[in-house]
Amino acid sequence: MESLVDGNQTAVIGFILLGLTDNPILQVILFVIILCIYLVTISGNLSTIILIRISSQLHHPMYFFLRHLAFTDMGYSSSVTPNMLVNFLVKRNTISYLGCAIQLGSGAFFGTIECFLLAAMAYDRFVAICSPLLYSTKMSTQVCVQLLLLAYIGGFLNASTFIFSFFSLFFCGPNRVDHFFCDFAPLIELSCFHTSISTAVPSFSSGSIIMFTVFVIAISYIYILTTILKMRSREGRHKAFATCTSHLTVVTLFYGTTTFIYVIPKSSYSTDQNKVVSVFYTVVIPMLNPLIYTLRNKEIKGALKNELGRRVFSRDSCNLCRIS
Repeated sequence: MESLVDGNQTAVIGFILLGLTDNPILQVILFVIILCIYLVTISGNLSTIILIRISSQLHHPMYFFLRHLAFTDMGYSSSVTPNMLVNFLVKRNTISYLGCAIQLGSGAFFGTIECFLLAAMAYDRFVAICSPLLYSTKMSTQVCVQLLLLAYIGGFLNASTFIFSFFSLFFCGPNRVDHFFCDFAPLIELSCFHTSISTAVPSFSSGSIIMFTVFVIAISYIYILTTILKMRSREGRHKAFATCTSHLTVVTLFYGTTTFIYVIPKSSYSTDQNKVVSVFYTVVIPMLNPLIYTLRNKEIKGALKNELGRRVFSRDSCNLCRIS
């Protein structure tokens, strides 16, 4: 049941997600690909969390934020991907009214946290490179926890604006959402009645967060670049650049795709292009982040080798004890 009759109007209580494609063969192919991506996302980010937790050499502010970034990526992907996978297997891709609100809010929540964490990691690199002698003071445990709380509070407040705005919309006609998840823009198009405030508040909130975090990241890297160029040692410049490349890659991927969706005018791209880019930033990027940090970070690779070496050594020791 997807609607409730009330007088001469019908209030929608469920939505039909049109998904990525209606081609049965392509649906099977996409199901397999996205399932593999999701499994890699969960295993990769979970491994990152565990490795940072158990490895003493990774107990630094940078990896404190990276651990929460991995958790955020799992939540961000899980808010969309499982439902999308189910929709590939059923004929009618339906989602309840409440389920749509939860999906919308969770996406905004984890997406906002990711923005703040990327900004916090940029600030961490700024302090490490520009003020190394004051690093332990400026990036103390208390400061890191405060920055993390700011990220989660910001995520909660931004998600609240989306949820409250969603419940202020009234759906009385078509309930077919031309997307693979409950995004705010296509929901507004289906709304029979909405106020300008209900649509402006989430846009203003998200826009302000994106502008603030981009400003923090840009200013941090301007100072970082200025400091690196002043270094006389080529080895020192190379080492400083190496500590930033992973973060810069993640920032470019995340903000590049979100800018395409939320900043570039909709008339500049089609709905299908929107869907493809949305798949990239909700499904693919959460998988790439742990791979980028693992492949380009010597400390993480070193910690992984040490932990694997300890496991192998402990097993060999146990086997020798049993033999003797």
